[in-house]
Parts: sequence; C-alpha cells; structure tokens
Amino acid sequence: MGKLAILIFVLFLAGLALFAIDNKEITTIKIPFSDTYEIPKIALILLSSVAGALAMLIAFTIRDTKRLLENWQYQRRQKKEAKVQELYSSALNALLAQDEDEAKKYLENILLEEPHHLGALLRLGDIASTEENYQGAMNFYNEAFAVHSQNLEVLFSLEGLMEKTGRWAEALHYLEKILDINADNLSALYKKRAILERDEKWDELVDVQKTILKHEHTEKEKQREQTNLLGYKYEYGRYSLEHGETEKAKKAFKTLVRMNENFIPAYIGLAEVMLREGEAEEAADLLEKGYEDTLSLIILARLEDLLINMGEPSRLIRLYERSLAKNPQNSILRFLLGKLYYRLEMIDDAFDIFSYIDTSGMASPELHQITGDLYLKRDQYDKAATEFKKAVNMKIAFRLPYCCPTCGYSSKEWSGRCPSCNSWNTLTLRLHGACKT
Repeated sequence: MGKLAILIFVLFLAGLALFAIDNKEITTIKIPFSDTYEIPKIALILLSSVAGALAMLIAFTIRDTKRLLENWQYQRRQKKEAKVQELYSSALNALLAQDEDEAKKYLENILLEEPHHLGALLRLGDIASTEENYQGAMNFYNEAFAVHSQNLEVLFSLEGLMEKTGRWAEALHYLEKILDINADNLSALYKKRAILERDEKWDELVDVQKTILKHEHTEKEKQREQTNLLGYKYEYGRYSLEHGETEKAKKAFKTLVRMNENFIPAYIGLAEVMLREGEAEEAADLLEKGYEDTLSLIILARLEDLLINMGEPSRLIRLYERSLAKNPQNSILRFLLGKLYYRLEMIDDAFDIFSYIDTSGMASPELHQITGDLYLKRDQYDKAATEFKKAVNMKIAFRLPYCCPTCGYSSKEWSGRCPSCNSWNTLTLRLHGACKT
C-alpha cells in the first residue's frame, strides 16, 4: 500500500512539473476584505493541493478517532454486560438453592453496575415480598415500572403484590393495564375473573368469561370454560334474585335453560322467581316439565315440596306412577314414592312400596329408618328394632340429604354450586352410594 501511494505521489509531481513548463504566468488573487496578491499558477495549484490533503487528513483523523472511541466503549460495555450476566446467573442459582441472602448480595451488586436492571429489580422485589417486606417490594417494583411501564412481567409483579396485601382495586387496575397491552392474555383474564368473583360482580364476570372462552385453545379447555360460563350466569341470576331484581333473574335463568337443558340450578332458580311473582302453578308446571326432560331427583324433590304446599299430593303421586310405569325396576323412584307415602301418613301404601324394594344393593340409613318406623306403627317391635339398628350402623350420616359426586361434600341444604370444589350443577340427593364418603 505504501509503494502504491509513493507511485501516485511521484506521478502527481511529474504531472505538476509538465503543467508548470507551459504555465509560467502570474495569477492575481483577490482575498475578500483584504489585499490583492500575485502568485504563479503552479504555486496556486500546490497550495490548493496541500489544503485539500490537509482537509482529508483532518477528516480521516476524526473518523478514525471516533471509531477508536466507539470500539473502546463497545468493549467496555461488553465487559460490563458479561459481568452483570455472570452476577445475575449467580443470583438465580442462589435463589434455586433457596439462599436468598446470597442472592440479594449478587442482585445488589448488579444494581451498582446497572441501576435499572429489570431482572435484578424484580427478583429483589420478589425476595422482599417473600419476607413480607411489602413496602420494600413495592419500591423495587415501582422502580422497575418507572423504566419499563409496558413490561408485562413488571405489571404482573405489581398485581401479585396488590393481591398479597389485599388491595384488590389496585390489583384490578394493573390487570386492566395488562389487558390494554395484550387483550388476549389468559393469565390476566383468569386473575381478573377471580377478583370479580370475589367481589360478586357477576355481570362483569360473565363478559370476562365469554372472552376467556373465546381465547381457549383446546376443546377440553373450551368445554370447561363453557361450564364456568353457565355457572357465572347462574350466579348472576341468583344474585339478582336475592336483591329483588326478579326480571333480571328470570331472564338469566331462562337463558340458561335454553343454553343447557340439563343445568338443574336454572330450573330451581326460575321456579323460585315464579313463586316470588305469585305464579305457583306455573312454577309447578316448569318443574314437572324439567323433571320429565332431565329426570333430575333434585327437581323432583323440589316439585314434591311445592305440590304438597299447594295441597296437590295426588298430582305428585301420579307423576311418580307414570315414571315407574316407564321404568318399573327403578328402586330409587320406588323409594322416593314410599317416602312420599310415609310423609303423607299413607302407612299401608308406604309399607307396600317398601316391601317391593330390593334392599340388598342399597345402603341408605333413611330407608331403614322409615321401614323401622313403619314396623313400629304396626306394633312389630322386633323388626322395627332391626331396621333402626341397620340405620344406626350406616357410616353415612342420615341427617345429610345432599352430596357432591365430584368431591364427596355433604350438606343439609341444596345449592347450585358445591361449596367445597366450587363445581356447579353437581349436588344431588345422597342416596345409595351416589357420592364419595
């Protein structure tokens, strides 16, 4: 490269010499705001060339100096990032080993090198939160938020801290920020749903649940969320009914029956609305049709109470007889009909029904208690004592008529949602091993 430059320079001088032979004239130069000078043409060319070369030299010097500084800064930054990464890896290893004190040392050293390091701020916030130093955690999270206000991890950290400290409105505020950034974020939607359910904001909750259902991926998850949607609609109807908004409740329960004819709580809720509106006959018709469509014992039990209160037990007996005519081997229906006869003091009819029930596969303390009482009314004390003894020896308590087949929860009262496993439409009559013990 040096030899080539020398060759170019020699050629330039040779050309300049040839140019000087034929150009010996003097040139006049007028400098603005100054004197006039006379100078040979060749001198002018030489001066211009030197000035251009000097300008190029300065430009290249500036460029090379800038590159040198940039390379130096880049190498320094690379070393700093490598050091920070090494400290952060050590901090994570310490956290995995549950050595939080050691992890804090590494994370604090990171902040000395890089005060706004997102991972270090969040991990220090997590450690403070675990130690129940909630104000310290808030300080770290807020510092991260000040620099990374659109970062979802920061927003989730702040939301989790708000939940931990019981500040539900602020937790909901951060979830709204997350959903503004990413409206399809299922984690945020699940958390928002849980807070709305806690606050019993069922109307808003139904809309959130529809969004969740729309964004679920697998068929199994969609079926699960469809069931949840039915449940939340039921809760909205129940809440409206409890607060005297019967029209809203009626609309919600009717919608549920159309969506899923096997959702038993909807029938019970709609019948309750009709009763509050003084439409007992319409409620009975609804429950009777509901039982015929679903064969639900819960609906049948509710219909039994209603018809007896209305003074129409004969209508109920006819319903039982029609059901038994379709399914004469159904021992549960026979048992319930015998129980109805017993409730109506129709002792002989009850005794006849119970005498036809095959009790070998049935484990019901209620059956034996009723049978024992019937023997007692007939003065057959030995047989009565035998039946009462069987009822006492039953492991399933006689006093709990409802249970949940999903989790085994038992209760004296029916509800549309199991208080134990939070499943809707599961509580049924506790008959003959219908539920876990």
